[in-house]
Amino acid sequence: MESMLWIIGLILFLITLPGTIELAVLTFPGLAGIRRRPPAAGEDIRLTVVIPAHNEEQGLPITLQSLLACDHPLAASDLHVIADNCADGTADVARAAGCTVMERHDTRLRGKGYALNWAFQQIQQKDYDALIVVDADTRVDTNFLDAYRNLFAHGADAGQAAYRVGNPEANFRTRLMHIAFLAFNFLRPVSRQNLGFSAGILGNGFALSMKTVREIPYDSFSIVEDLEYHTRLVRAGKKVEFLPDTSVWSDMPETSEAAQTQRERWEGGRLRMTAEQTPKLAAGVLSGRLRLLEPLLELLLLPLSYHLMLLTFLVFVGRGGFFTWYAVAGLLMVVLHVVIAMLVGKASAEDWKALMSAPFYILWKIANIVGIVKTAGKGADWNRTSRDSKQEP
Repeated sequence: MESMLWIIGLILFLITLPGTIELAVLTFPGLAGIRRRPPAAGEDIRLTVVIPAHNEEQGLPITLQSLLACDHPLAASDLHVIADNCADGTADVARAAGCTVMERHDTRLRGKGYALNWAFQQIQQKDYDALIVVDADTRVDTNFLDAYRNLFAHGADAGQAAYRVGNPEANFRTRLMHIAFLAFNFLRPVSRQNLGFSAGILGNGFALSMKTVREIPYDSFSIVEDLEYHTRLVRAGKKVEFLPDTSVWSDMPETSEAAQTQRERWEGGRLRMTAEQTPKLAAGVLSGRLRLLEPLLELLLLPLSYHLMLLTFLVFVGRGGFFTWYAVAGLLMVVLHVVIAMLVGKASAEDWKALMSAPFYILWKIANIVGIVKTAGKGADWNRTSRDSKQEP
């Protein structure tokens, strides 16, 4: 019995150790403040915004209005809307707003990555310095475009704006998603920036210089194509810069069914990417390319709910020995990570109160493990997540 518990403890230790190290590395540097770039002459930087849209006729108008309301907005024709395998009026909505519409119909190569790669190949032939990707269900801050003009005036390879939840008040799940975004989409990029690492691509509100697009084509086609592409950027020696002072805002699903579908897609895709990319990144680290170590640790860090669950189990399996003390330290690191993320991200009083419902959220996520594993074995079909406004008790 003792030997069996020791083996289980060792397995849990090895699974959670990379994530615990990653949390330790990316928690405390965020307290050092946020590095900001000095203003640069960015008036001559030519930007375009690429909006991938699959059946988004309802949400697209808000996104277009938000972009056109920016300080020093782009011409509507510089907004490229990809109407990808749409069966609704997405293309008509974009045309009515004066946007450049790129209609794509390919039922075999389905997915956001395919749509972006197809569009980038055409857009890179035009006279732009950089392109920005904004999802079709998104609102942006008014300084969004100016922040990117300044970034690319400094010669950046790529950038990522803060990605935030637009409807935290909807229910306990969206509130806790907001808190999770403060950790994943704000504290960690800030810490990476402070440490000189690549900040990461979060799938929405990111930008690439045209030089980067030409050198590293966006041929990343998994469910989490943003994570896949970022690993390729880092392996090529490129760096993504974080823009903490401008944000993109997207509403999270409010119903249990829609939220479950989204989590299965995100986390299942991430699980698949972990299996595919870990050997490549590990081989790179072993060959001396140490810049790949942090992306490798980030890939091996489980979602916090599952990381927390395994550490809690290890506390009891360890039976007071080394594994128990390691697990206690790991749990403390998770708590510190969340608390510091909320402090750095300036969480509201309602956010702090919402932590009381975290155990229920964790149980809900654990119940979805089977669906996540199933999704990990699927291709990159682009299935729009429902965001209906139905409120839940």
